[in-house]
Amino acid sequence: MYRTLEKIAGFIAVTLALLGGAALLILTVLTCISILGRAAVPLDIGFGPIRGIYDMTEIGIAAAIFAFLPWAQLQEAHARVDLFRWAIPGVMDRVLDLLFNVAMTFVAAVGTYRLYLGMQDKLAYGETTLIAQIPLWQGYAAGLVGATGFVLVAGFCVLRSGRRLVGLEAA
Repeated sequence: MYRTLEKIAGFIAVTLALLGGAALLILTVLTCISILGRAAVPLDIGFGPIRGIYDMTEIGIAAAIFAFLPWAQLQEAHARVDLFRWAIPGVMDRVLDLLFNVAMTFVAAVGTYRLYLGMQDKLAYGETTLIAQIPLWQGYAAGLVGATGFVLVAGFCVLRSGRRLVGLEAA
């Protein structure tokens, strides 16, 4: 059962990270096209900047950041202070690792819930971006996909660190 959960968590993390990377690549291409269009305005050839590129970039980067969180959690790549780790006994280190993962899961769950509430608020009021008039709830929904994956992967990481604590898995 554990190996199945490990594969599912890995699939979620990798898929979301790849989608986040694809979003950043698309934003990079769109930004380059918009810059070329801005440079072409004086030439009057009917080609100009992309309207609302700032709005698209803002939404896309936020969604990409949320998409990368599950991968960072699965790889244990979040920032942590290892200054005194060498002096902490192995069991205590594994206990701290478990506590960190429980705390991260809690923070991920609360953040995801608040993001969901924010999306509901933007949907109810019909707010849009200033230039492109993109409904703001869509940006929240895109971020919510990664945030939900973050909660799921963080929950798996609690299980993994618990298994390390009782000696069922190598650190």
